[in-house]
Amino acid sequence: MAFEVKLPDIGEGVAEGEIVRWLVRAGDAVREDQPLVEVMTDKASVEIPSPRTGTIEAVLADEGAIVPVGTVIVRIAVAGGAGAPAAAQAPPGHAPAASGVPGGAATAASAAAGIEATPAVRALAKELGVALSALQGTGPGGRIVADDVRRAAGAGAVATAAPSAPGTAPAAAAPTGGETRVPLRGLRRRIAEHMRRSLSTAAQFTFVAECDFTPIVEHREAVRAQAERAGARLTYLAYVFRALPDVLRRYPVLNASLDDEAQEIVLKHDIHLGCATATEEGLTVPILHHADRLGLFAIAREIDRLALAARHHRLQVSELQGGTFTVTSTGARGGVLATPILHHPQVAILGVHAITRKPAVVGDAIAIRELGNLSLSLDHRVVDGAVGADFLYALIERLQTPASWLGDGDLQ
Repeated sequence: MAFEVKLPDIGEGVAEGEIVRWLVRAGDAVREDQPLVEVMTDKASVEIPSPRTGTIEAVLADEGAIVPVGTVIVRIAVAGGAGAPAAAQAPPGHAPAASGVPGGAATAASAAAGIEATPAVRALAKELGVALSALQGTGPGGRIVADDVRRAAGAGAVATAAPSAPGTAPAAAAPTGGETRVPLRGLRRRIAEHMRRSLSTAAQFTFVAECDFTPIVEHREAVRAQAERAGARLTYLAYVFRALPDVLRRYPVLNASLDDEAQEIVLKHDIHLGCATATEEGLTVPILHHADRLGLFAIAREIDRLALAARHHRLQVSELQGGTFTVTSTGARGGVLATPILHHPQVAILGVHAITRKPAVVGDAIAIRELGNLSLSLDHRVVDGAVGADFLYALIERLQTPASWLGDGDLQ
């Protein structure tokens, strides 16, 4: 019999996914682990691999459809299966998936696929009626970005489309009266839903403290050449990730989640750190699994690898699952502080802000130091304020004395 591929459980709190783009069509031969479809969730745009080698028998979900986790989205005829592969057909009442369209439609789809644009940008162009083929991309490598689409929409560079029936409004939002309306769709809509759910569920509060990063700056300069030889781009964020596991072991209630239905605090024995990453479509949180087993340089390499994979939609499903604590950095223009929103059902998230040279009191003298704020948002249902403060100050003490815990054996 044909093997049924279901939309997998992509990550905590994800109940559904949007079918962005099919990478196969009915009749295609596929091998195990070959990407089948690109799916967008509130965490990322990911490719779902084939669990079997065989032939695509039927594609069962349209591009653009939002399907619940566990829904059968494609059937694969595997070796030894009964009968020849069937023609692709969608569920009753649905049009065939775009990847299965014949003739001219297939040609158009093939041409569109050669255009460098992310799924979210393609969706925006579709909503605003903009022809991607008519645009010159301003992104890296000539990629078309969202601003290119919005500018084209404002200038009237719309796609050729079938006329609407008399008396009906066009499907896509058009710019009118000096404004452009952009539908809240795809990853951005899912981020909005997740943030709203987190704020309405957890009793969130934020504790902020200042950290003197001068010792980290000095240590980084001392080992920079060694890090480069190891292929690591050493950032201050890597030091934060390397310092966290020891402190989380001392304060395990922060490495936890809250099961609201069972009314149980779930203390996690493993340390899997989420790294909030900005992408063109929105914030994505890939996971550094078993971060406590990684040296400083390995953490730096892994942060870069995951960030690159997130921005190019190459994250594996497993790289979005299992996070126990999240870190978010506001980057070089990080401002004084921010109040990060919890990555529900986790109970803690750490914000790392701009590190700048400022005067500070050191002993009885004034000195120029590298100072930055750390903000810790917590679920007050689980973590008391005093515990959160103790945790943050323990982390700061560790960051301010890197030589005490970063020997040669802790670098690689």
